[in-house]
Amino acid sequence: MEHSNCNSTSSSASELPEPDIHILTSGGFRIPAHSSILAMASPVLENIIEQPRKHRSSERVIPILGVPCDAVSAFVDYLYSSRCKEEEIAKYGIHLLVLSHVYSVPQLKQRCSKGVSQRLTAENAVDVLQLARLCDAPDLYIKCMKYIAAHFKSVEQTEAWNFMQDHDPWLELEILQFIDEDEKRKRRMRRHMKEQNLYLQLSEAMVCLQHICTEGCTIVGPYDVKPAKKPSPCNKYATCHGVQLLIKHFALCKTRVNGGGCSRCNRMWQLLRLHSSICDQPDSCRVPLCRQFKVKVQQQKMGDDAKWKLLVKKVLSAKAIASLALATPKRKREDELRETMDTHHQERFME
Repeated sequence: MEHSNCNSTSSSASELPEPDIHILTSGGFRIPAHSSILAMASPVLENIIEQPRKHRSSERVIPILGVPCDAVSAFVDYLYSSRCKEEEIAKYGIHLLVLSHVYSVPQLKQRCSKGVSQRLTAENAVDVLQLARLCDAPDLYIKCMKYIAAHFKSVEQTEAWNFMQDHDPWLELEILQFIDEDEKRKRRMRRHMKEQNLYLQLSEAMVCLQHICTEGCTIVGPYDVKPAKKPSPCNKYATCHGVQLLIKHFALCKTRVNGGGCSRCNRMWQLLRLHSSICDQPDSCRVPLCRQFKVKVQQQKMGDDAKWKLLVKKVLSAKAIASLALATPKRKREDELRETMDTHHQERFME
């Protein structure tokens, strides 16, 4: 039976010679094709075509069964034109993914993988995940895992999840491990962002400290700079007002003078010491105690302790990152971070 019920490939082959081979689909439908085109588009089909025939019959047939006829027709059309319609991906994406994997057509496989990932639902996520594993589609595999992790309560209520629990407990374990790792990664990211924010605040505080001690700002400034007649809040730095209040407290605190402990004064000492560790021009620097801290370190013939060195390094790193961030669009930074994390998960779970 010819392929009259299937989508025709005649439009792609209108200027070619007569077909010399047929694709046999489920239901007994036949799709005429050209062996040279099939062999050029698929190395697997090329091997099938070049195999010696056991029978002397001139009829040449390649069976592609177990897939809807229209999906096979769309697959053959792609072999001719290297194009696939979006509606075909929407309707036969899973079938085309299998065919492109079996017959080694990587461009179509990539297109189908992307199209199927955009149509994931709670009902099909587990089935697509299993298919992605069988078809060696790591990008689709990761997207299925991430979708299941984000919609786990809905996914575990589906028949596909119950079937997987009964027949593939190892895949269930993989999914649960992925979800656990994903939660750990999110906690690490939140902790990292919190720490990075602290280092950024310290970096800005260093800039504010130098700004206040050099130029003066609103309520605090060097002795040779007259304060503003009508001081207004500093609009350059978010931490500027807080640093000024800390400096005023440090100058007037009686607890510090009497040798007692004061947490705010200790914080100011740490800011001054941190500035001294970062400053590369202590001789001309106008921040109080900058040069004295450096001289003290040299006299003791020893550097700062390891924890302090790490703090200085982190603050300098945060300052550099902040400078780069101003020149890099936010969306691009998010995409780079997402690609890095996807690569990490892909390497971990596709081994």
